[in-house]
Order: sequence, then C-alpha cells, then structure tokens
Amino acid sequence: MLSREQVQQLLQPIVEPVTGKSLIELQMIRDIVVKESRISLSVITLDKREDYAKALESDIRERLGDAEGAEIHIRMREANELEREKILGESARMRQEDEDKLVKGHAAGLEHNQLLQDPNVHFIAVASGKGGVGKSTVTVNLAAALARMGKRVGLIDADIYGFSVPDMMGIEEGPVVEDNTIIPVERFGVKVMSMGFFIRENNPVIWRGPMLGKMLHQFFSDVGWGQLDYMLLDLPPGTGDVALDVHQMLPQSKEIIVTTPHATAAFVAARAGAMALQTNHDILGVVENMAYYECSDCGKRDYVFGRGGGGQLAETLHTELLAQLPLGAPDNHVSEPDFSPSVYKADTPTGQIYSQLAASIVAKCEQ
Repeated sequence: MLSREQVQQLLQPIVEPVTGKSLIELQMIRDIVVKESRISLSVITLDKREDYAKALESDIRERLGDAEGAEIHIRMREANELEREKILGESARMRQEDEDKLVKGHAAGLEHNQLLQDPNVHFIAVASGKGGVGKSTVTVNLAAALARMGKRVGLIDADIYGFSVPDMMGIEEGPVVEDNTIIPVERFGVKVMSMGFFIRENNPVIWRGPMLGKMLHQFFSDVGWGQLDYMLLDLPPGTGDVALDVHQMLPQSKEIIVTTPHATAAFVAARAGAMALQTNHDILGVVENMAYYECSDCGKRDYVFGRGGGGQLAETLHTELLAQLPLGAPDNHVSEPDFSPSVYKADTPTGQIYSQLAASIVAKCEQ
C-alpha cells in the first residue's frame, strides 16, 4: 500500500495549466488520506472546463495505478475567488524565485568564465540614450578599424530586441557548433555573435529580463572566442534590463556614448552615461554621429541636425568628444566580394575618421 508521501511524489509532476506549476507545490491537491485499501484526496482546479476535470482525474488515477488494488476516491471542485487569488499569488512568488535563482546561477557561472577573467581583454560597451542615432554603425566600424590595426576583436550584438549587426556587416552565414562550442562568425577580421543568428525571418523577440540575461551569459560562456584583445558590445538604447545586466556582468568594462548633434538626443544620451557612472564604469568618451552632411561636389558642410550636442554631452559627463562622423552611407557595391551595407573602407574619408577613433581607443585602453 502506498504511503501519503508516495502519493504526493507520484502526483508531483502534474502541472496546473494556468500557472505552469505543480498541483502539489500549489497545494491544489489536498486532504490526502491513505487508510487500509482506500486513497482519498481533494483537487482544486482553476480551469472551469468539464473535459479538463475529467482528464485530470484520469491522469491522477493512472499515476496512482501502483496502489495495489486500492480504492481511489477523488473529489473535484473549482477554486473560489479567495483560493484563486491565493494560488495565483503563490504561483507568481514561485516564478520570481525561479527567475532569481536563474540570475544568481548565471552570475556564479560568469565568475569562472575564462574570457571574463582574462585581464588582457578590454571590454567596451557602446551605448546611446535613444534609438536611431547610429550606435550600431559606430560599433561595427570601430570593430573593423580595430581589426585593421591588428587587434583581435570580438563583437556581441547585445541589442537583443533590435539586432542589426549581421545585416550591417553583410554576414549571410550563421555560426557553427564544434564540440558543444558555438564558433562565432568572422567578418572583416571581427568575430561576431548576435541574436539575429537565432531568430528566423525577423520575428520579434518577446522576452523578460532573466531570459535576456541568460542569452547574454551564453554569448560569453558557450562561444569559442579564442584569444581577444577587444570585446565590443552593441547595447540596446536606453537603460533597460540588458544594459543593467551588462554592467553587472562586466564591472571592468568601459563605455562609449553615441549621440547626434541635436540637443534633445544629447540630453537623453546623458541618462545612459549617468547609468555607467553610477555603476562605476569608465566612460572613454562621446561619439557624435551625423554631425554634418558634406557635399560631395563642393565639400561644403551643412549641419542638418544642429551643432554642439556631442560636445555638450561630453562636458556633462566630464569626458571628451572622441569623433564627429558625417551623415552618409558607404559607397559599397553589391558585386564586391567584401560587400557590406554599413562598413566603411579604410581609404574613405569616413573610414579614416574611424581609424583615428580606433587609435584613440587603443591609446586610452593600453596606456
């Protein structure tokens, strides 16, 4: 004859469909009594459907099938409002505990991550206060410029909701797995990992904070980066979950803030800079993108988005203005073997600005 504890153990795997938690854990299977050749219990349900109640009763009877011919008596009833509120509250508490454990587990794993513990790797997060300022463009071109200098560079597209790095760099293939390790895609001498490699047909990403943290953890721990000199992270705009996770995972990282010359963009970008300062991260400087439009025929510069935003932001954050980049796009051709929509070649005027920016970054990081 089964004991009360054995009955609970057998019924533990049954999941309540509304909350996704075990009926036993939520105490929705109650009054379990085992006496002589009889097992009796009560089941509270949140689902009102009669067919669900019948299926659940059948499942319970099947799981208790080893009761050696015992008579099984099951009382089923729907939860009242007070019980429903209590069950849903307990489910939410348990889910939060699971998420907290997940985050703590990731943090513990990061402590033993070889890449993150390598003192020779310079981590640089590229941030902005708002979208549309060209943060990803700056990231991929800085990465390419560093690689042209002979540096070993990795790039994580941490803008998980708005991943764009693979397309911007003209990457058409995805990463491969060798010996349970993900091998990043290399392009322009830069090793790249992006959420875009794992999402089909540009589907939206609808994730909560802990799941995003898990993905970032995997980008660090499950990818074979090899030896690196620089790891660049293209952060999502603003100061949300991902930016906070990066700051917590990488206390040694430095930061570049990207803005446009417009005063409002610079004002919003100051929030991202303030977050870096509050979490004790060094700010390498400010990059002002779309600073001007230069006429290709006469060379005249038009300041279509205003002037002074980058300098104002640098002054607010007590750092320096590293570069002012013109409004434009690379004059690349699809037929070229190294085609990419957004990476400037080294011999172009904008490419030379990125080379100077990379040299400034190296000087700051390796002094």
